[in-house]
Amino acid sequence: MTPDTIRQKIYAGLIGKAVGVRLGAPVEPTVWDHEHIREVYGEIDDYVRDYRNFAADDDTNGPLFFVRALWDEGDALTHAAAGRNWLNYIADGHGMLWWGGFGISTEETAYRHLQQGRTPPETGSIALRGKVEAEQIGGQIFSDCWGWVCPGDPEEAARLARIMGAVSHDGEALEGAAYVAGATAAAFTATDIHEVHRRARALVADGSHYARVIDAVEAFHAGEPADWRACFHMLERDFGYDKWTGVCHVIPNAGVVVLALLYGGGDMPRTAAIATMCGWDTDCNAGNAANIAGVLQGVRPHWAKWRRPINDILITSAVTGSLNIVDMPSAARDMAVLALRRRGDAVPEGWAEAALSRDVFFDFALPGASHGIRAEGSHRLRTIPGHHAGALDVQIDRWAKGDAGRVFWKPFYREADFDDNRYRPMLSPVTASGQTVTVELMGTKALEGPREVHFVPYVRLAASGERIDLADWAPLPEDWQAVRFTLPESAEAIDEIGVRLAQHGEARVMMSCLIRSFRVTGPGHTVISPAEEAEEWGAVSRFSFNRGDWGLEDGRIIGRTTSDADLWTGHAFATDQTVTARIMCIAGDSHLVSARAAGARRFYAAGIEAGRAVILCEDFGTTVLAEAPVTAGEEVELTFSAIGERLSLSIDGQEFLTATDGRHPRGMAGLRLGAAGAIGCTGFEIREG
Repeated sequence: MTPDTIRQKIYAGLIGKAVGVRLGAPVEPTVWDHEHIREVYGEIDDYVRDYRNFAADDDTNGPLFFVRALWDEGDALTHAAAGRNWLNYIADGHGMLWWGGFGISTEETAYRHLQQGRTPPETGSIALRGKVEAEQIGGQIFSDCWGWVCPGDPEEAARLARIMGAVSHDGEALEGAAYVAGATAAAFTATDIHEVHRRARALVADGSHYARVIDAVEAFHAGEPADWRACFHMLERDFGYDKWTGVCHVIPNAGVVVLALLYGGGDMPRTAAIATMCGWDTDCNAGNAANIAGVLQGVRPHWAKWRRPINDILITSAVTGSLNIVDMPSAARDMAVLALRRRGDAVPEGWAEAALSRDVFFDFALPGASHGIRAEGSHRLRTIPGHHAGALDVQIDRWAKGDAGRVFWKPFYREADFDDNRYRPMLSPVTASGQTVTVELMGTKALEGPREVHFVPYVRLAASGERIDLADWAPLPEDWQAVRFTLPESAEAIDEIGVRLAQHGEARVMMSCLIRSFRVTGPGHTVISPAEEAEEWGAVSRFSFNRGDWGLEDGRIIGRTTSDADLWTGHAFATDQTVTARIMCIAGDSHLVSARAAGARRFYAAGIEAGRAVILCEDFGTTVLAEAPVTAGEEVELTFSAIGERLSLSIDGQEFLTATDGRHPRGMAGLRLGAAGAIGCTGFEIREG
């Protein structure tokens, strides 16, 4: 397997996962079941619901963030590292997981045990949790990623999946983790879906109930290979929810996953549809099964109608807000780096650096990749991913004079961009003012009419909706041209970056604008005026948060908490940064700004605590790096710089403390209450570089 093959197969698995989750989510129980789905939708062959943008789901949250343990702590995944991963990326009480209550939600219960100081595998154990709760479906649904990073090595994929799965699950649930991870890994090299199943089945303990249910499905399929509904009725009769209790037990749903794989015949869309039509945990089962089939099949042209609404974008719900806007081709490249590293293979130049860079680079090398680029403003303007090798084809269909539209990428989304928020994402812009955008584009030969389409680069501001042109209008070039512009300074986030197009000629024209690459590079500058923001996603627009009550009052950001609480923005991979905040010490003894926050448990903070100026390092515990007595008023300007390993705190313009530490090389910036109290902020700025 070459690096490109591995990347393409991971990409296909990601697409399959996204398709299955998006298809299954609208018909997830409790009201929907097999018969009701059949009555309403019949034989499903397309999405049953349209979304403006599909918001976060736990099935995609888990795989994309649990695998970050390999970036943070190295390839030798341990139970302890798995537990730290949960505490670092999952916000307390919202997003990422189903927060159904202690003793009800398997994952929330595990999280609460982690908070109390227990460690895996105890946190997921039957001894601590009881058999029913520990054997729910979560160990299975989050395990695709271990197959992605262990291509062709199902045994290793299963081993890693059991380690991460043990944070929250035990018993039969860990058999499910091993099966899904192993099947995903096997699909990279298998010749058909039966080989995938056989290799994954070998990883499941003989005598387990998991083995019993998937063996029953395999045997039924051998006898009746054309009737998947009859197989499902066997599952209902012999392995149904009446026999395997709890909120969502792994055993019935394991049967559906294998049923969908075998009866789907290795075709990703058909596999997703069958898993959805079965009912039970539709998004989980369709996501797992379609991922496995996707890796096996590889991207195919007939996937196009399933891919188009997804448009290469996944939205997730971790505390690292900028990482919650996931570009799927880039995620596939990053997973491929981990896979190649584990295999001991050479990593292509630039891949590893890009995986931890705050820069953006889209190259359209993967089949049909769109990188989330959209065409709007005209019904005769559309993107056609995969039509032109190595570039995105933007078709201009018989435009007359005055016809216009725009082609753009969204580096930021608002709450109103989504139809639902059941796994409440928290989004921070991927880009910032001052960065350089380079778009490599050209216009094709006109198929009809004179070639007189012009373009201008532009951005749109998220709060006001104002569009700002950043150059003069010019004809689309006849050969590849690198168009460069700088993102303008603004107290608003930018939520569109692209080009506007318009036909300047009198006659109709039919042609294409091709985009070969799209880059955003360099350090950024973020200015936040609270008066320009809004209360969204349970806090403040542009920010992610962990604990506390964060909102806007009288043009200020206000945070209150009875414990500790954090509010973050900026890019999760920003390196050198100077953070300035004008704060109000409303109540309590801790009022801090943070820098290089790589999550909820890894960051630097500095400010005023109990009459002291402090610089702190949080790394699953607090280290005081510097401190000194200070007298400060209720309103103060704090400036915290992290340049290389040098940390410095200035108060009202005067440098007050310095320290040296290298544990956290990159991360977000924000406000922190280290203990019960309240803080206000009238202005916030991050200057990178």
